[in-house]
Amino acid sequence: MAKKDYYELLSIARTASADEIKKAYRKLAMKYHPDRNPGDKAAEEKFKEATEAYDVLKDEQKKAAYDRFGHAAFDQSQGGGGARHQGAGGFDFTSSFADIFDEMFGGGFGGGGRQEANLRGSDIRYNYEISLDEAFKGAVAKIRYLTGVPCEPCKGSGSENSAAPVNCTMCRGSGRIRAQQGFFTIEKTCPQCHGMGQMIEKPCKSCNATGRVRKEKTIDVKIPGGVDDGTRIRIAGAGEAGMRGGPSGDLYVFITIRPHKIFKREGKDIYCRIPITMITASLGGEIEVPTIDGTRAKVKIPPGTQSGHQFRLRGKGMSVLRTTVRGDMYIEASVETPMNLSKKQRELLQEFEKHGKHESNNPESSGFFTKVKEFWNDLSGKS
Repeated sequence: MAKKDYYELLSIARTASADEIKKAYRKLAMKYHPDRNPGDKAAEEKFKEATEAYDVLKDEQKKAAYDRFGHAAFDQSQGGGGARHQGAGGFDFTSSFADIFDEMFGGGFGGGGRQEANLRGSDIRYNYEISLDEAFKGAVAKIRYLTGVPCEPCKGSGSENSAAPVNCTMCRGSGRIRAQQGFFTIEKTCPQCHGMGQMIEKPCKSCNATGRVRKEKTIDVKIPGGVDDGTRIRIAGAGEAGMRGGPSGDLYVFITIRPHKIFKREGKDIYCRIPITMITASLGGEIEVPTIDGTRAKVKIPPGTQSGHQFRLRGKGMSVLRTTVRGDMYIEASVETPMNLSKKQRELLQEFEKHGKHESNNPESSGFFTKVKEFWNDLSGKS
């Protein structure tokens, strides 16, 4: 069965430009791709035919051979002297569809997406330490860091007098070259332009054609209230400048919070351990405690308060990121045993001890030692 004319397959004129050829193939590839037509053999065949036609017409040498000899230029049995077969169908599917795949899906085979990735500046990480008070209120950090910035003499182009770069003669602007090994096509970075796809004819002497120079940069970074340890703040475009006018990378500020002298944070809540005297714990009273927002709060201590008892202050904890909500504050009582007693104080405590041996005065210790006594009795009974 005679093969269809490649120009007819793509519905283009024989004088069509390279862009028109690519556009015509892209339209057919999108329409008949097997992934969009699962199980449709007719669509699969049309896709293969269009790909075969594009593989020939996109290449200047193959196109010239086809225009002169037709299909015979690629038929080994006819000795047409053209290109040899790339596969079972006489064309290199990977090479052909890769050119269009970049445009449809944003890179992966061809050079467009890769060129932009090569030109983009690197992201920068900056570690910044703040206090717990700053984490609660928020702050403005002045960040100083060394990075690549656009070269002023060439205005970031990398070229003397800001002359536009030209396409690489080896890879024709794709940044990649393909080498045929048997039935396989190997793709690698172009050694001449190092994957850039373009060359600088007259390199800028200040930046050595990179379009950027090293310089200290200072910016103000707003730290919102409620940030936690390890929070990452992204400042788009504040990273390293791209090569030859490419897009800049981003700056990532990683927050570390210093331990506080009084407060301990757990998520949105604040914990504070407050020592109270034995007298206050026994008789009850009122204490004044600091809060993270700088105010003071009064806490009533009921008679008989034990160490470890917690008092909850609603809405006195940390700010919650991007909301007006606040967590809670927990006051933990720590009953302090008197030290360095005077003779009179000792006498008073001894007098207190004489009148304070009732179980209701010390229920926890009385209960514990009752259990200990029962434990010993059980051991004695078993023996």
